[in-house]
Amino acid sequence: MTVLLLSSLSLFFISTLLLQRELSEALSENQEQQANFPPRGWNSYDSFSWIISEEEFLQNAKIVSQQLRTHGYQYVVVDYLWYRMKVKGAYTNSLGFDVIDEWGRVIPDPQRWPSSRGGKGFTEVAKKVHAMGLKFGIHVMRGISTQAVNANTLILDTVKGGAYEESGRKWRARDIGLKERTCAWMSQGFMSVDTKLGAGRAFLRSLYQQYAEWGVDFVKNDCVFGDDLDADEIRVVSEVLEELDRPILYSLSPGTSVTPAMADDVSNLVNMYRITGDDWDKWEDVAAHFNVTRDFAAANMIGAKGLKGKSWPDLDMLPLGWLTDPGSNEGPHRKGNLTLDEQRTQMTLWSMAKSPLMYGGDLRKLDKATYDLITEPTLLEINSFSTNNMQFPHITGRNELRNDNKALTWKSKSLKDERRLDTHVMGLTSCKDTETKGWVIEAPDQETERICWKYNLGSKYKPPFCVYKRKPLLTFNEEMTYGQQFKGRVHLLATNKEDLCLEASPSRKLTSREIQSSSFSPCRWDANQMWELSLNGTLVNSYSGLCATVKLKANVDTGGIRSWIATGRRGELYLSFFNLSPEKMVISANISDLTKAFPNRNLSKASCKYREVWSKKNFGVAKEQTISTTVNVHGCALFVLNCNW
Repeated sequence: MTVLLLSSLSLFFISTLLLQRELSEALSENQEQQANFPPRGWNSYDSFSWIISEEEFLQNAKIVSQQLRTHGYQYVVVDYLWYRMKVKGAYTNSLGFDVIDEWGRVIPDPQRWPSSRGGKGFTEVAKKVHAMGLKFGIHVMRGISTQAVNANTLILDTVKGGAYEESGRKWRARDIGLKERTCAWMSQGFMSVDTKLGAGRAFLRSLYQQYAEWGVDFVKNDCVFGDDLDADEIRVVSEVLEELDRPILYSLSPGTSVTPAMADDVSNLVNMYRITGDDWDKWEDVAAHFNVTRDFAAANMIGAKGLKGKSWPDLDMLPLGWLTDPGSNEGPHRKGNLTLDEQRTQMTLWSMAKSPLMYGGDLRKLDKATYDLITEPTLLEINSFSTNNMQFPHITGRNELRNDNKALTWKSKSLKDERRLDTHVMGLTSCKDTETKGWVIEAPDQETERICWKYNLGSKYKPPFCVYKRKPLLTFNEEMTYGQQFKGRVHLLATNKEDLCLEASPSRKLTSREIQSSSFSPCRWDANQMWELSLNGTLVNSYSGLCATVKLKANVDTGGIRSWIATGRRGELYLSFFNLSPEKMVISANISDLTKAFPNRNLSKASCKYREVWSKKNFGVAKEQTISTTVNVHGCALFVLNCNW
């Protein structure tokens, strides 16, 4: 018996090593096409917020190289504000603490990044990362910094060299900065540039050419997607990256309120894009990913055409291990709050949905349980090589303690397993969506004009179903500066008596469980408070170019059961059960129902052997054509099926 046990363990370890080598070789062989597989690596944000130093970064990179590289983890990414001085008064939305060069471009803070002195930027750090066999990435913000605009720096012309000149003059930061289009959650930090101007495009080109010169392999562009959509900047940056000799993966973040229709407009320009707000180590954040992930899979967005390769919907970093707190000014100081079952659920969903896997914890305190989780061979196999990934609706569930036969059935168009509260909410989406064509002008009296959602004309008028129209009140100078630009665009007020205007973007960076698409706030001269009613009945926001819509939204709590399915590259099937409820559940699926997901396979009479990944239990041949198991609170089960049909 002992000999047999040792033999089984040896076979398991040998197969694991072979899988690791096969994965590593496959990832290396497919670099001609960018992001041929979902990118995988480490990001500093969850553990260090913005205050990470060069020494701390390289320490983590070394561990990625030594322990995770063979598992396909290639990228090490410095997250935001690497250019901000770590001094008293400096925080996420502070002004005046950034290090910029003579051309208005942010450069690393030399106190935290000493190798950057002498104009080297990240060159030395990138060389060290490359020497470890890894790829180097950085986080950047939208457009140009407020600090550069205030300093009115010259714009670099990388084509001709020297200052950018056009129409007989040299162009400066104030010429291209759009002060009415600041980043919503970092309003003092960055603003969009006018990409219609040659100088605006030249500035963006100077940024990304510098990143390429530094040796950057990955750029995470923040505050240009979701509620903060700046499709023009995304397009220009993508064009610049397309022309560079150095391949750079292009990532968008965050993705608050993103829909497949919105993402469809830019997914071919990038390699990965967030489809949620920030994800942290709270169960509500994990659970919030199920609906949006289902929708993107159903829209065939997983692994669609992208920049020089493919693009991937991104569920955000994995906040596991040793972390810090959101928006903190201090480095890692606490253990993650998710239970082991919740961590397995997160890692399994990320893998089944083929999300990029970016670990966020401090690797210097990487424990064995977390290491085993993020390197689990079957999950990494699914994440890289599986196909036909989708939510599987044909499952049943019942409370483990119930003795009756009243099973809970999950159906794709049913919410029987979710406690539901229906409310109307206003949201933003692509103007291509037919559901946005529902706004009309309504005048209850001669002095009042309002814009209403026409499907609610029979109900009591109240926000967000009706908003009051008012042209922005301008001073003479504002009229000269902005009047032409915002001609025909209006403020929309919550009531006709209060100066609270409808705003398209949140005022801060939200976690996924706090996602909101619009709100009312004191009226000001920002583009995210400017709206235009089109003749076709769409209400367009000047800030993002997105259209407003009103939906009946089910505010779902974290209860219910879910399932995902995928096909392996060797013909195996993957089936996962997720228990989102606060009680243990027995979840079941009929093998014959798998045919509904894969019509080319008739599994009604198939003989299937199966095993479960987390328990490491081999069930042998399914005797009753049913797979059933008890799943812990917020836990999951992952089955691998090998069938003969």
